[in-house]
Amino acid sequence: MGKKEGKIFFVDEFLSHRFSSLKGKYKYNWVEENTFLKKQNVLEKEDHVGISFSFYESRYFLIFLLCIFLFFFLKIFYLQIIKGNDYRASAEGNRIRNLPIVSERGLIFDRNGVQLTKNVPGFALAIFPQDIPKEELERKKLVQKLAELTGREYTDIYDLLEEYRKYTYESVVIQDNLDYDTAILAQIHSADFPGVHIQSGSRRLYTPYGEELTGENILSSFSHVLGYQGKIGPDQWKIFDEEKKEFVGLYTNGYLPNDLIGKTGVEKTYESVLRGVYGKRQIEVDARGKEQHTIAEVAPVAGKHLKLTIDTKIQENLERIMLHYMGTAKKYRASGIVMNPNNGEILALVSLPGFDNNDFSGGISQEKYSEYVENENNPLFNRSIAGTYPSGSVVKPALGASALFEGIITANTSFLSNGGLRIGQWFFPDWQSGGHGITNLRKAIAWSVNTFFYYIGGGYQDFEGLGVEKIVNYLKLFGLSEKLGVDIPGEASGFLPSKEWKEKVKGEQWYVGDTYNLSIGQGDLLVTPLQIASLTSVIANGGTLYTPHVGLAFFEGNGNTLESLPSPIIRENILNKESLRESRLGMRDCVTYGACSRLSLLPFTSAGKTGTAQWSSVKANHAWFTSFAPFDNPEIVVTILVEEGEGGSTIAAPIAYDFYRWWWGYRNQ
Repeated sequence: MGKKEGKIFFVDEFLSHRFSSLKGKYKYNWVEENTFLKKQNVLEKEDHVGISFSFYESRYFLIFLLCIFLFFFLKIFYLQIIKGNDYRASAEGNRIRNLPIVSERGLIFDRNGVQLTKNVPGFALAIFPQDIPKEELERKKLVQKLAELTGREYTDIYDLLEEYRKYTYESVVIQDNLDYDTAILAQIHSADFPGVHIQSGSRRLYTPYGEELTGENILSSFSHVLGYQGKIGPDQWKIFDEEKKEFVGLYTNGYLPNDLIGKTGVEKTYESVLRGVYGKRQIEVDARGKEQHTIAEVAPVAGKHLKLTIDTKIQENLERIMLHYMGTAKKYRASGIVMNPNNGEILALVSLPGFDNNDFSGGISQEKYSEYVENENNPLFNRSIAGTYPSGSVVKPALGASALFEGIITANTSFLSNGGLRIGQWFFPDWQSGGHGITNLRKAIAWSVNTFFYYIGGGYQDFEGLGVEKIVNYLKLFGLSEKLGVDIPGEASGFLPSKEWKEKVKGEQWYVGDTYNLSIGQGDLLVTPLQIASLTSVIANGGTLYTPHVGLAFFEGNGNTLESLPSPIIRENILNKESLRESRLGMRDCVTYGACSRLSLLPFTSAGKTGTAQWSSVKANHAWFTSFAPFDNPEIVVTILVEEGEGGSTIAAPIAYDFYRWWWGYRNQ
């Protein structure tokens, strides 16, 4: 019998035995017992245990598994595809650093090719902020070592590292202009300085007239034209990222933290062209931030060279002559401008006193900066474009031409000058006691006769003058009360008063006396020396107002001109040539027989106008002189202002005379 049969026999025997043993004691249920045994028999036959699931239970289980799979798939997709570049960059950022390669800054030359700047190679100590030790104690030790090496204050370096602690784009310069020995020492001990490296750089030096830097050869007035470089400010380098809610660097514009940028002069105006484009060297570093090898390199693009309209010889000699007269008269503040009236090119721009812009190259000491700032003569102030003064009589040619153009006078109109005009209790004098007698426009300009301009400005008795509104409107045509757009930062606009302004600001009514003062360049009128030079240019060239400028052209190192800078016209056909001609003749008469007669000794024809501007009841008047030459075919305009110089014919006109004598010889070389 097989296995199954044996089992059945055993069961039957077991049931028989159990039945006999229980017989008589219990009433046995054969049906239940038989059912139990059958179930046991079936289980043994199938030899396993089974679990029963319904169709619906299986479907829910499969959906659960599918959701888990989908979740992991989406997570992997987000990490690999959506954020893959970010995580890849972050991973590479742990081992890759970008070292800037400084571009060669473009040089600055005068109009004749005389070099005015040079770049001196140097070294800078820089650090990668992401490699700074995270532990406070280790970071302080690093800062202490850097302070000892560079000589900088501990707190300065610590604050700098804290400021750029989260900056991960490029390196941050800790100290520039390192001397060679310090640079070598830093390189030797670089193993003790995590993330520290030495990078090449350059320092800007200013060497006027092509001479080597000695100190004595520097004529300081060039500093206001050239300007200087300084550290980039946080407001210039950083912008606020709304998404990140933090300040980020403007690396897209090529600037780095603590980078150098033009701060004043043409260094600032033409910063983007002079600077060039930085290159980049990508390196791989170890866990301590030390360079292992170079991965890639992008070469820098050198900046373009800038040629100025300034003529070094003209600048040099104008300043020399001004200093001579000022030293004799013990005057300390002045401005001198030489301009081409036919295109607005500035040939010389002198502002005294000046300063040595090499003091600012690479950072100025606090002691030296305080010396400049505390100087009562303010050498950092560019008087030629930013100083505002009462004009005195140098605006009279423009007012005379305006009266002719308006038709309130003719070339033959005359008034009696007997010492001044009286209006009620007020007396408005001529500068010469007893007056100048019968005076027309040309004589009024030649001798600066106030009475004539009182008439044409404010009127008198039955004669109606221009009035304040027309005076202001005409002077604006000549460029007053507006910035002319010179390509040197810091230009002032000057000021022309009005009835509304006086009532609003001073709370006073406008009187005819205010118009009289405005008619002779006094009162609240304020002008810059540059504006007077431009006004004179309009009269000299017959009615065109140019934008004054010092930039002439950009060119490459091989001398090829890349771009000639334009001479923009602000206004053309100001008044008419007939009106301007009478004013030109009046300025010529000033030289031939009037207050400018010293210039009649020159070997060529010229025209001029003196001015004496009252501005204080206790200090001397400002001295003005403006002119152009040669008279028939003007080539230059010369405008001189000496603060507290007392009289235009006393000091300003002699300066112009000596300059013209030198210029004529230089011109004919």
